[in-house]
Amino acid sequence: MNISRTSLTLPSVVVAGHICLDIIPGMGSQLAGSFWKNFQPGHLLEVGAATMSAGGPVSNTGLALHRLGIPTRLICKTGLDAYGTVIRHLVEAEGPDLSKYILADPDVSTSYSLIISPLDVDRIILHNPGANHSFNADDIDYELVSQSALIHFGYPPVMRKMYENKGQGLVDLYRRAKRTGITTSLDMSYPDPATEGGQADWVGILKAALPYVDIFLPSIEELLFMLRRSDYEAMALNGSLLDQVTPALLGNLSDELFALGVRLAVIKLGKRGLYLRSAGKDSLEEMGRACPSNVEAWSDKEIWTPGFRVQVAGTTGAGDTTIAGFLSALLRGKGPEESVVAAVAVGACNVEAPDALSGLRTWEETIQRIEAGWEHLPLQLEDPDWRKDEISQLWYRSHNP
Repeated sequence: MNISRTSLTLPSVVVAGHICLDIIPGMGSQLAGSFWKNFQPGHLLEVGAATMSAGGPVSNTGLALHRLGIPTRLICKTGLDAYGTVIRHLVEAEGPDLSKYILADPDVSTSYSLIISPLDVDRIILHNPGANHSFNADDIDYELVSQSALIHFGYPPVMRKMYENKGQGLVDLYRRAKRTGITTSLDMSYPDPATEGGQADWVGILKAALPYVDIFLPSIEELLFMLRRSDYEAMALNGSLLDQVTPALLGNLSDELFALGVRLAVIKLGKRGLYLRSAGKDSLEEMGRACPSNVEAWSDKEIWTPGFRVQVAGTTGAGDTTIAGFLSALLRGKGPEESVVAAVAVGACNVEAPDALSGLRTWEETIQRIEAGWEHLPLQLEDPDWRKDEISQLWYRSHNP
């Protein structure tokens, strides 16, 4: 499918970092109840046809931005093997020029993920980082960066050159990008705790890198794992972590992120929606070329938006496409309320298909669905400092208008 709806009037984006081939076995509804009981040595489980798609933030966020009409360039690395060929084919099917900056290294294997995703159950991912481990700051085309409005980088916890040596590669990449005057954006991933990436000093890495990051968009699980490991482990013992997230916790975490230099903290909350907190006017004006067109409207905001009601077919790429929705709205000059709603809308469309992109719609179609009265999921915040706008369904901290 070739969907090219870019406009020369819209700012351009570079999406860089991790890419892989996602292999998703078909999971029929008849497997949902008994799948995990039978998932054990010696058992053969019959599944449906596999879906193959490019995965990781370069594909999921980058191609989603492209489908939403934002001029987008992708920078990443594959091997010269069959999986790398498939990734290029899938990317080029979205737009013939989109693979122009994909590097092919004959000395590495292409990254892949085997995604086990039964209906109504969160996925389990078997992942090989492959070529992503060798991607480094020198692989970025900084001339291209200097001609773009925003660079979004994703998944440093599964990219060795980004986290080794106390994250020097990640810091170098963002420092060099920021010198061009671009706006910078960063997404994380949840690493296997037993790996080098899972055991890296993420507190130290983020302290070094975030002064050069304007927009930080982790999930709550990733953020707690990296900044407050003991809190994360304690909460994980008490059941659903998402259900334990409070406005006070998000406020404290965003305080910490602002102290490290972040200007827009966007925290993904899965089924509970999305949290946005923005810095003050003076800080936002230093964001670079993708600075909000109306800084006053964006300054000192704290918003929690619920997601939209959908039938979930799979959660692969939900966070990545949510980011694409947010960045697409920001680059279109939308305000914070429109941006968070667009973010969860794109994420909701994503989970209606088993892969990351098949469920997505154009920007116009997504907005039409929202305006047609798409139902939000229920969200109740028991905090006296927060109030709900009954029309938009958004929750605001009381200092917001």
